[in-house]
Amino acid sequence: MRKRTVKPLLALPPGIPSFLPPLLLAVSLCSFAALCLLQRAPMADVLVYRAEGAAALHGGDLYGFTVTHWRLPATYPPFAATLFAPAAWIAAPVLKAAFLAGNALLLATLVTLSARLASRPPPLPPPLLWTATALALWLEPVFQTVLFGQINLAVTCLVLWDLTRPPGARGKGLALGLATGVKLTPALFIAYLLLRGRMREAATATAAFTATVLFGVLLLPAASAEYWTRRLYETGRVGKAWIVDNQSLQGLIARALHDPAPGPRWFLPAAAVGVAGLYLAARARHDRHGVLLTALTALLISPISWSHHWVWCVPLLAVLLADGRALIAGVTAAVFTARTLWLVPHQGDDDLRLSWWQQPLASPYPLLGLALLAGAAFTVAQPVPSARISSASTIR
Repeated sequence: MRKRTVKPLLALPPGIPSFLPPLLLAVSLCSFAALCLLQRAPMADVLVYRAEGAAALHGGDLYGFTVTHWRLPATYPPFAATLFAPAAWIAAPVLKAAFLAGNALLLATLVTLSARLASRPPPLPPPLLWTATALALWLEPVFQTVLFGQINLAVTCLVLWDLTRPPGARGKGLALGLATGVKLTPALFIAYLLLRGRMREAATATAAFTATVLFGVLLLPAASAEYWTRRLYETGRVGKAWIVDNQSLQGLIARALHDPAPGPRWFLPAAAVGVAGLYLAARARHDRHGVLLTALTALLISPISWSHHWVWCVPLLAVLLADGRALIAGVTAAVFTARTLWLVPHQGDDDLRLSWWQQPLASPYPLLGLALLAGAAFTVAQPVPSARISSASTIR
């Protein structure tokens, strides 16, 4: 039987002038910077990180302060605060500029790592890298991450770099463990490694995460005790779970039921999605699919997944294009650029009063995530003909 191959789409169309990709990138970055200046973007999360670093340096109450007029608190583990300590010595305007430039570089890094996940042989041609970075900046999760001065791109790059390293690479799993120590949601990837039988990587990641906890205990014992025994479980401290900003399964269900605290009506479906998602990830024929299914599962079952947490849309699009799924990739790109969640009423408690036709507009990311998991379930349920098993590695 002839082997089935799919032509990858991770390439620029021929005939594009050589000056166009770098020009597109320059225009994209300058437009974003101008927009930030015109709108006086506060980059509020940068100010939170700076305050966390100051509390870690000077022995302040790490989980007792709030900053900006939104009264934002510290929500990350104490280990993260120690990493933010240098930010306390930098003036806020300079720090914001550094975050803006750093996130732009991290976005280019994420594009490169996404191509590597999609089995696109490195190095990525500069014209393709420039074009993809210029366009990815305007995906809503990426846009919001850079606008707020968030660390999502850094955490995602750490995880993706580690997971796409060659099998048996020295210290593979270390970066994943460190990322988990900063932001706990990557911990689901450790479960994924265990289910895939990659015990050494899972053990390394677990050891690295444990080391971050111990490091936090050593430097900030009081804050560590407070975080791991109390603050970790106060999800309301992070923000209101029912607002449209929250694109997790809990946010979807709370808005659909018009209930700010859906309780078991959220927890039980989230548990089912978690089990199903990890099962599908473990059964995925290619590691790139397993990684993405794990990421989608983590975003869905987390109590709060702000829209900017969905920067995994970048590797998702890369894999869809590499798999030849142009139509699905187009729909996915449209979902992440349409910004429909900001078009529905969301002032005060309007998020809880949305009509039935506004619900899909308010929850585009979890609905897309559930649809992709359902598609993966259908694929896993399909029998694999014996004649194709030996050629599975040729399917891209």
